[in-house]
Amino acid sequence: MGESKKIPLMQDLPAAALPTGESLILASGSPRRAQLLTAAGYQFTVMVAGEDAECGMCSRETAPEMVARYAYRKAADVVARIDDGFVLAADTVASCVGQILGKPRNQEHAEEILRLLSGRRHDVYTGVCIWSARQNRCLVDVVRTELEMLPLSEEMLDEYLDSMKWEGKAGAFGYQDGHDWLFVRSGSESNVVGLPMERLAELLENFNSTAETVNTGSISSPGNSSS
Repeated sequence: MGESKKIPLMQDLPAAALPTGESLILASGSPRRAQLLTAAGYQFTVMVAGEDAECGMCSRETAPEMVARYAYRKAADVVARIDDGFVLAADTVASCVGQILGKPRNQEHAEEILRLLSGRRHDVYTGVCIWSARQNRCLVDVVRTELEMLPLSEEMLDEYLDSMKWEGKAGAFGYQDGHDWLFVRSGSESNVVGLPMERLAELLENFNSTAETVNTGSISSPGNSSS
């Protein structure tokens, strides 16, 4: 993890012991989530959830509701394929002036997203689901971080779009890339990267007392909150 040590937000990340004795499984192919977990000292394997776990927005669904549902579905997809394991799934989106902004489809879409965010405050939401396959119990939560993007000049916009660093990133930006035109106003920095490490440690510590038993076959997420 030599690269992560160069990024300030990857330093001194909190961690907690796994509550059930199962091995940790990350239900995500995101290299950034894996980087955060590794930097915090977690040992884990990766088992990517199927694409159908992200099935589009439901009618009138808010950003927090959507990321909670996606995180739950991703975890459920992996849990259905294992007998034992402690699954961690997450989903991240940005939200600005009422629009939910996921990963850009192409460069044109990335430009559209960045023009919307330019000069505005916006929120990043990450839904987190932790699920014990052994106990068939899970916990879902949503974390919010408020950011502000300074106005982007045409030169700045063109340079960033040409860099292709926007690919695969919610809101078409990577906070961990160290842009001086993007800063956190309140909340967790690691949440913007894709996994709120402070909240994850709290969820792990409280899992045994707060996790809910899962109804077999359910695809809707348990109650969740945003913070």
